[in-house]
Amino acid sequence: MAFAVDEINKNSNLLPNVTLGYRLLVSDDDYGFHAAQSFQFDLAQSGGGCLAYLQFLYYLEKVNFTTPFGDQVSFDENGDALPIYDVMNWLWLPDGRTKVQNVGVVKKTTFAGEELTLDEGKSMECISCPEDFWSSPQRDHCVPKKTEFLSYHDPLGICLTSASLLGTFICAVVLGVFSYYRSTPVVRANNSELSFLILVSLKLCFLCSLLFIGRPRLWTCQLRHAVFGISFVLCVSCILVKTMVVLAVFKASKPGGEASLKWFGAVQQRGTVLVLTCIQAAICVVWIVSASPLPHKNTQYHNDKIVYECVVGSTVGFAVLLGYIGFLAILSFLLAFLARNLPDNFNEAKLITFSMLIFCAVWVAFVPAYVNSPGKYADAVEVFAILASSFGLLVALFGPKCYIILLRPERNTKKAIMGRATSQS
Repeated sequence: MAFAVDEINKNSNLLPNVTLGYRLLVSDDDYGFHAAQSFQFDLAQSGGGCLAYLQFLYYLEKVNFTTPFGDQVSFDENGDALPIYDVMNWLWLPDGRTKVQNVGVVKKTTFAGEELTLDEGKSMECISCPEDFWSSPQRDHCVPKKTEFLSYHDPLGICLTSASLLGTFICAVVLGVFSYYRSTPVVRANNSELSFLILVSLKLCFLCSLLFIGRPRLWTCQLRHAVFGISFVLCVSCILVKTMVVLAVFKASKPGGEASLKWFGAVQQRGTVLVLTCIQAAICVVWIVSASPLPHKNTQYHNDKIVYECVVGSTVGFAVLLGYIGFLAILSFLLAFLARNLPDNFNEAKLITFSMLIFCAVWVAFVPAYVNSPGKYADAVEVFAILASSFGLLVALFGPKCYIILLRPERNTKKAIMGRATSQS
């Protein structure tokens, strides 16, 4: 009743120049008991959500009584009770639902006095909005939900895309430098074929990060982790083989150790890299065939927003893919750490040790950050890890060599290299 009176007073079109009021009266007869009995509370179910519907009915029985204020309450000549006040319909609307509200006509008549009735025309209807729509702030119509994903137009997406393209460009420049100076001692002394393979794989690593940006689609969800996993295994396996060659060369320099080099010729190096990379490719194929990653509309984070993301399909597949990369990286780090003090030209083993330390640190930090990042931020964390580890490998492995080739050409001679190796030994 209080709600109805307040609503009527707020609307000047219903009763112009009239303000309604009310008083709560207490009587010692059974009127209060019967009034209490008229309170009704219903719960109903509507659509997919819970609709709480409260109807409050208040009526007066055929009882004449005197109020504490001395006013005599009387009824009409027929002895009928005053009309029912259908005072209020309360709706609790669950998320994603909207209502249509039609208020009835308020009539003013005489109540031996006056009588106020609120017609049954005041009603509320709750309808479900379509899946991709949300109720307006006024709860009177449906509006499209906002969409969220790591977009090329977002500041975060723009920064990550720029970093990816920058890394790709730097790899291309370094590859051009190594190709142009391929006959110089610095390039030849550091296994030029494996160096070229590492640069190509790093280029793929930078480019694969672009698959994580933009609206997720079936082909991008399936390719993003496959390309990422194969590219990094190709890179790390080349580094692993390079470290093994360093150890083999040092062992061959000792008496009776010449036979160890036959296991690390050019054919064996290519074969080892190919086998290690094919294992990762097989993991990706099994993962995609058994439980393929798929695009998904996630509404759990925000009720009024759709978060587009790629579900990995198989957590085990994702864990095996990362675990295999981690295994090769740790193995490369351990071998390079053992060979860090060997008289290797330009401290190649030390550079590999440092690069693998950066690589492992980035991906160890990635796991908890990825698990605790919702929606597009999970993709951003993975892209950041890809870019950070790729830049770490690129700078640690090729920065010193490019410095000597471009800025210190006097050290890019066989005599300088042999003298450096001799002084280290």
